[in-house]
Amino acid sequence: MIAFKATGMSIQDFQTQNTNSEKFYADLPVLLNFADITHSENFYSVPNDWAAIITDIADSTKAIEDGKYKDINLLGACSIIVILNIVGELEIPFVFGGDGASILIPSKFIPEAEQALLAVQKLASEEFNLKLRIGIVPLAVITSSYDIKVAKLRISENYVQAILRGGGISYATRLVKDQATMDLYSPVHKNSYPIADFSGLECRWQDIPTRHEEILSLIIFVTAPSQSQIDLLYREVITQIERIYGQGIDCNPVVSDNLQLAFKNNNLSSETKVFTASQGWLKQKLYLWKLRLINLLGLIFMTFNIQIGGFNWGEYKQIVSEATDFKKFDDVLRMVISGKARQRQKLTEYLDKKFKEGRLVYGFHVSDRALMTCLVFERDGRQVHFVDGADGGYALAAKNMKELMKS
Repeated sequence: MIAFKATGMSIQDFQTQNTNSEKFYADLPVLLNFADITHSENFYSVPNDWAAIITDIADSTKAIEDGKYKDINLLGACSIIVILNIVGELEIPFVFGGDGASILIPSKFIPEAEQALLAVQKLASEEFNLKLRIGIVPLAVITSSYDIKVAKLRISENYVQAILRGGGISYATRLVKDQATMDLYSPVHKNSYPIADFSGLECRWQDIPTRHEEILSLIIFVTAPSQSQIDLLYREVITQIERIYGQGIDCNPVVSDNLQLAFKNNNLSSETKVFTASQGWLKQKLYLWKLRLINLLGLIFMTFNIQIGGFNWGEYKQIVSEATDFKKFDDVLRMVISGKARQRQKLTEYLDKKFKEGRLVYGFHVSDRALMTCLVFERDGRQVHFVDGADGGYALAAKNMKELMKS
């Protein structure tokens, strides 16, 4: 119905052509509208010879209390970039979750992925004093109980987002976190100095103030006896959110006018730690000044609409704002929304009514600003900018939802 609009391909054509497991995700048709994710026929089961990578920060609530949420966000992004640099030009699905990530890869990449993730784990411990939990779960293990289905949604010219559903990611996350099973899926050290390529990772913007009154980090999980009812309610929820907050730029926390490049240590130190780990204070100082110089040049280029190599830097902030992941889905609906307190009150009244009817659970966190961590492969091309609410964002929204689930 809508899944093949962009490609002109029928379901039968797609199933016939999709014989190469490694290129499974790359060959998927692309959805055009966010509401399309509420239609089951737009999703496809991930091949059984793939694996799910799950990462998250252990004891994240304590780390948030210690003011480390920006570092937590960065490490979640680190676990994605090191895998993307391993698979190269191959498209794979991934979702940033605030305090971690979900990534799907063909099994041939597992040995190299293990060592790269161990390098991120080492970085988390030694440079940030945080514990990164990592696990790699074969799809064959997951699909014995659940499914992982995926779709592709075009967000901008430069970013196509993975949408994951079927319960498999949530199940894999439980396996990785459970004391009884976590050792089964933890990567094995092959040497004392695992390495990873962090190329493309950037954390160079100031915290992004709300354009309205607040930044709402929202997580919603629909419960219903059948998939068709789940789809219908998610569709209703998305429609309700759009009715209250508007669409696209109306509620996107990242717009050109409130994007400012960072120059202070506290904004640039996280990226500096990643790229100068174990290199001493002089290398850190030099890298910090390098970032300041890059940002100064970027500020000049963007302010004066300077063109270099056919690229107009005056358009870069717009490119960034269009390639954000402020709304997404990976077994739960996640959104970071800029809005007003009265809009949040109207939405939570609706969600609370559905909760009392036993149809969904939800959690939220409110802040005055958003955080953004970037993966940039080409300034005028492939990139994604991960957005979360400051001071706890998705992590505290998830905690809020778990408390509601207990009731």
